[in-house]
Amino acid sequence: MATRVLDQPHAHAAAHGEKTGLWSWITTVDHKRIGVLYGATAFIFFLMGGIEALLLRIQLGSPENTFLSPDLYNQLFTMHGTTMIFLAVMPLSAMFFNYLIPLQIGARDVAFPRLNAFSYWVFLLGGLFLNASFLFGAAPDQGWFGYANLTSKQYSPGLNVDFWMLGLQILGIASLAAAVNFFVTIVNMRAPGMTLMRMPMFVWMSLITQVLLLLAFPVITVALILLMYDRFFGSAFFVPSGGGDPLLWQHLFWIFGHPEVYILILPAFGIVSEVLPVFSRKPLFGYAAMVFSGVFIAFLGFGVWSHHMFSTGMGPLADTFFALTTMLIAIPTGVKIFNWIGTMWGGSLQYRTPMLFAIGFIAMFIIGGLSGVMHSSPPADLQQTDTYFVVAHFHYVLFGGSIFGLTAGAYYWWPKMFGRMLNERLGQLHFWLMLIGFNLTFFPMHFVGLHGMPRRVYTYPEGLGFDLMNQIETAGSFVLALAFLVFLVNIFQTWRKPRNAPADPWNGATLEWAIPSPPPEFNFAEIPTVHGRDALWEQKRQRGGPLPEPARVSGAGIHMPNPSYWPLVTAVGILAFFVTLMMLAKIGIWAVIASFALLLLGVYKWAYEPAG
Repeated sequence: MATRVLDQPHAHAAAHGEKTGLWSWITTVDHKRIGVLYGATAFIFFLMGGIEALLLRIQLGSPENTFLSPDLYNQLFTMHGTTMIFLAVMPLSAMFFNYLIPLQIGARDVAFPRLNAFSYWVFLLGGLFLNASFLFGAAPDQGWFGYANLTSKQYSPGLNVDFWMLGLQILGIASLAAAVNFFVTIVNMRAPGMTLMRMPMFVWMSLITQVLLLLAFPVITVALILLMYDRFFGSAFFVPSGGGDPLLWQHLFWIFGHPEVYILILPAFGIVSEVLPVFSRKPLFGYAAMVFSGVFIAFLGFGVWSHHMFSTGMGPLADTFFALTTMLIAIPTGVKIFNWIGTMWGGSLQYRTPMLFAIGFIAMFIIGGLSGVMHSSPPADLQQTDTYFVVAHFHYVLFGGSIFGLTAGAYYWWPKMFGRMLNERLGQLHFWLMLIGFNLTFFPMHFVGLHGMPRRVYTYPEGLGFDLMNQIETAGSFVLALAFLVFLVNIFQTWRKPRNAPADPWNGATLEWAIPSPPPEFNFAEIPTVHGRDALWEQKRQRGGPLPEPARVSGAGIHMPNPSYWPLVTAVGILAFFVTLMMLAKIGIWAVIASFALLLLGVYKWAYEPAG
């Protein structure tokens, strides 16, 4: 049992045998380190996607601009969408899943530590594979949703679509591995006394997200495998001339794609549901309603996909059904919004940076939700589809929603993750620049879309009334870039300071605030017993005041899994398999067999290597 108290905040690493240096990060199976790896990697990809967006906005800032060539423009907007969805927002959520789920449920680790490391390395290699397409002049150029027949071998004979198609399959493996891990962790590893209806709201939204991942990603995997057969082996699932149906791709993609929207937004729902009570100084209003509304959103999310396809002519019966389900899904979403407002109502509000981003999330998400309800009406949708109105809508949901929520979580949990408090003034400057820049960039798109500007256009002629709005949008995008530059400055300045964060700087309500900042490798010296819904507030009520600063102990005698490099080897085997598959026509079947053998070796060693 861990009994020896350590005097220095950094001494626990040496006392518990934790390694430092690059090799320790490569072989780590510690869920907190993997969370940091996810966050750092995803943030770099996010900055890359932001640079791609700035280049697009420069091109569209004036009519008949020649800043980008048409081919490069297609590549950039395809990679911007793909990067933001699969390489930025999803793995940024995975950062919080990795770091916080075990801490919030009172566990020492995730259920499958090596599977956790494997999911990160597959994600990293998949992201590098996708972006390596630029080095070959073959970046994906068909749009991030890959509509047939833009992906057919006849239309796109190069490697562009191949990079996208195989890259998403690699990333899907990472997502499914992580989803299995977190689902089992939440179901099986909660602390004594933590029933399902005592779980923190972030854990609940994370659990629902894992279910969505497990059900939705197999659909896009099937679609990508069918596309791979079309491109590599001469089948015609999506090619009309061979008896295929291009609309089959749309159905498969959007059966995945609309649950994917909730995969992206539900973690932000959970984060905001943690931040608002702490800075309102009162429990979350309507906890049970929040839980069941999240479950209802996930259930209905699989029944609304064809509102993306009203313009394809599905007929009045299908249009009516999907219009009604789209209207219906606004109800549980509205429940959440009213409960967040009810949490703040009458509270002792503290407008710290995490709270500002949480309030900004609510405001921006309301705008995105209202424009989404507009799309539930097929006649209105026919006017708005494939215009910049749709671009405005999904950016208000995914940037105004997901990114604002994830940024609130970053400021809220930064002291727990790194033991340092981010600068509050710079944080508030970041918020206001981001709020102003975001609305300058995307709100005018509603108007320019209703005026008829189509999306995915390389340029537009002068005199159509699009000029001023596009100039405002481009200016706003640079304000948005400045906001994230301020965030980077804040991170840099904070990193130079010594660790100064107490265990519980915000008077938090959940278990992660009961242990030192940053947490030791083993998380909890003794597994806590939970007696109420807000576990830490319950302890404080029983004590009659704040808890003392927790002692940092050695953790001697606590068993933790050994580091391993075989998850990385297995991930390399998967990458090699897909690369050789893409080059099959040039390198032959034996290279595919060799890469598959490397994959099997990694799995074998991983399975039979001693766990610790």
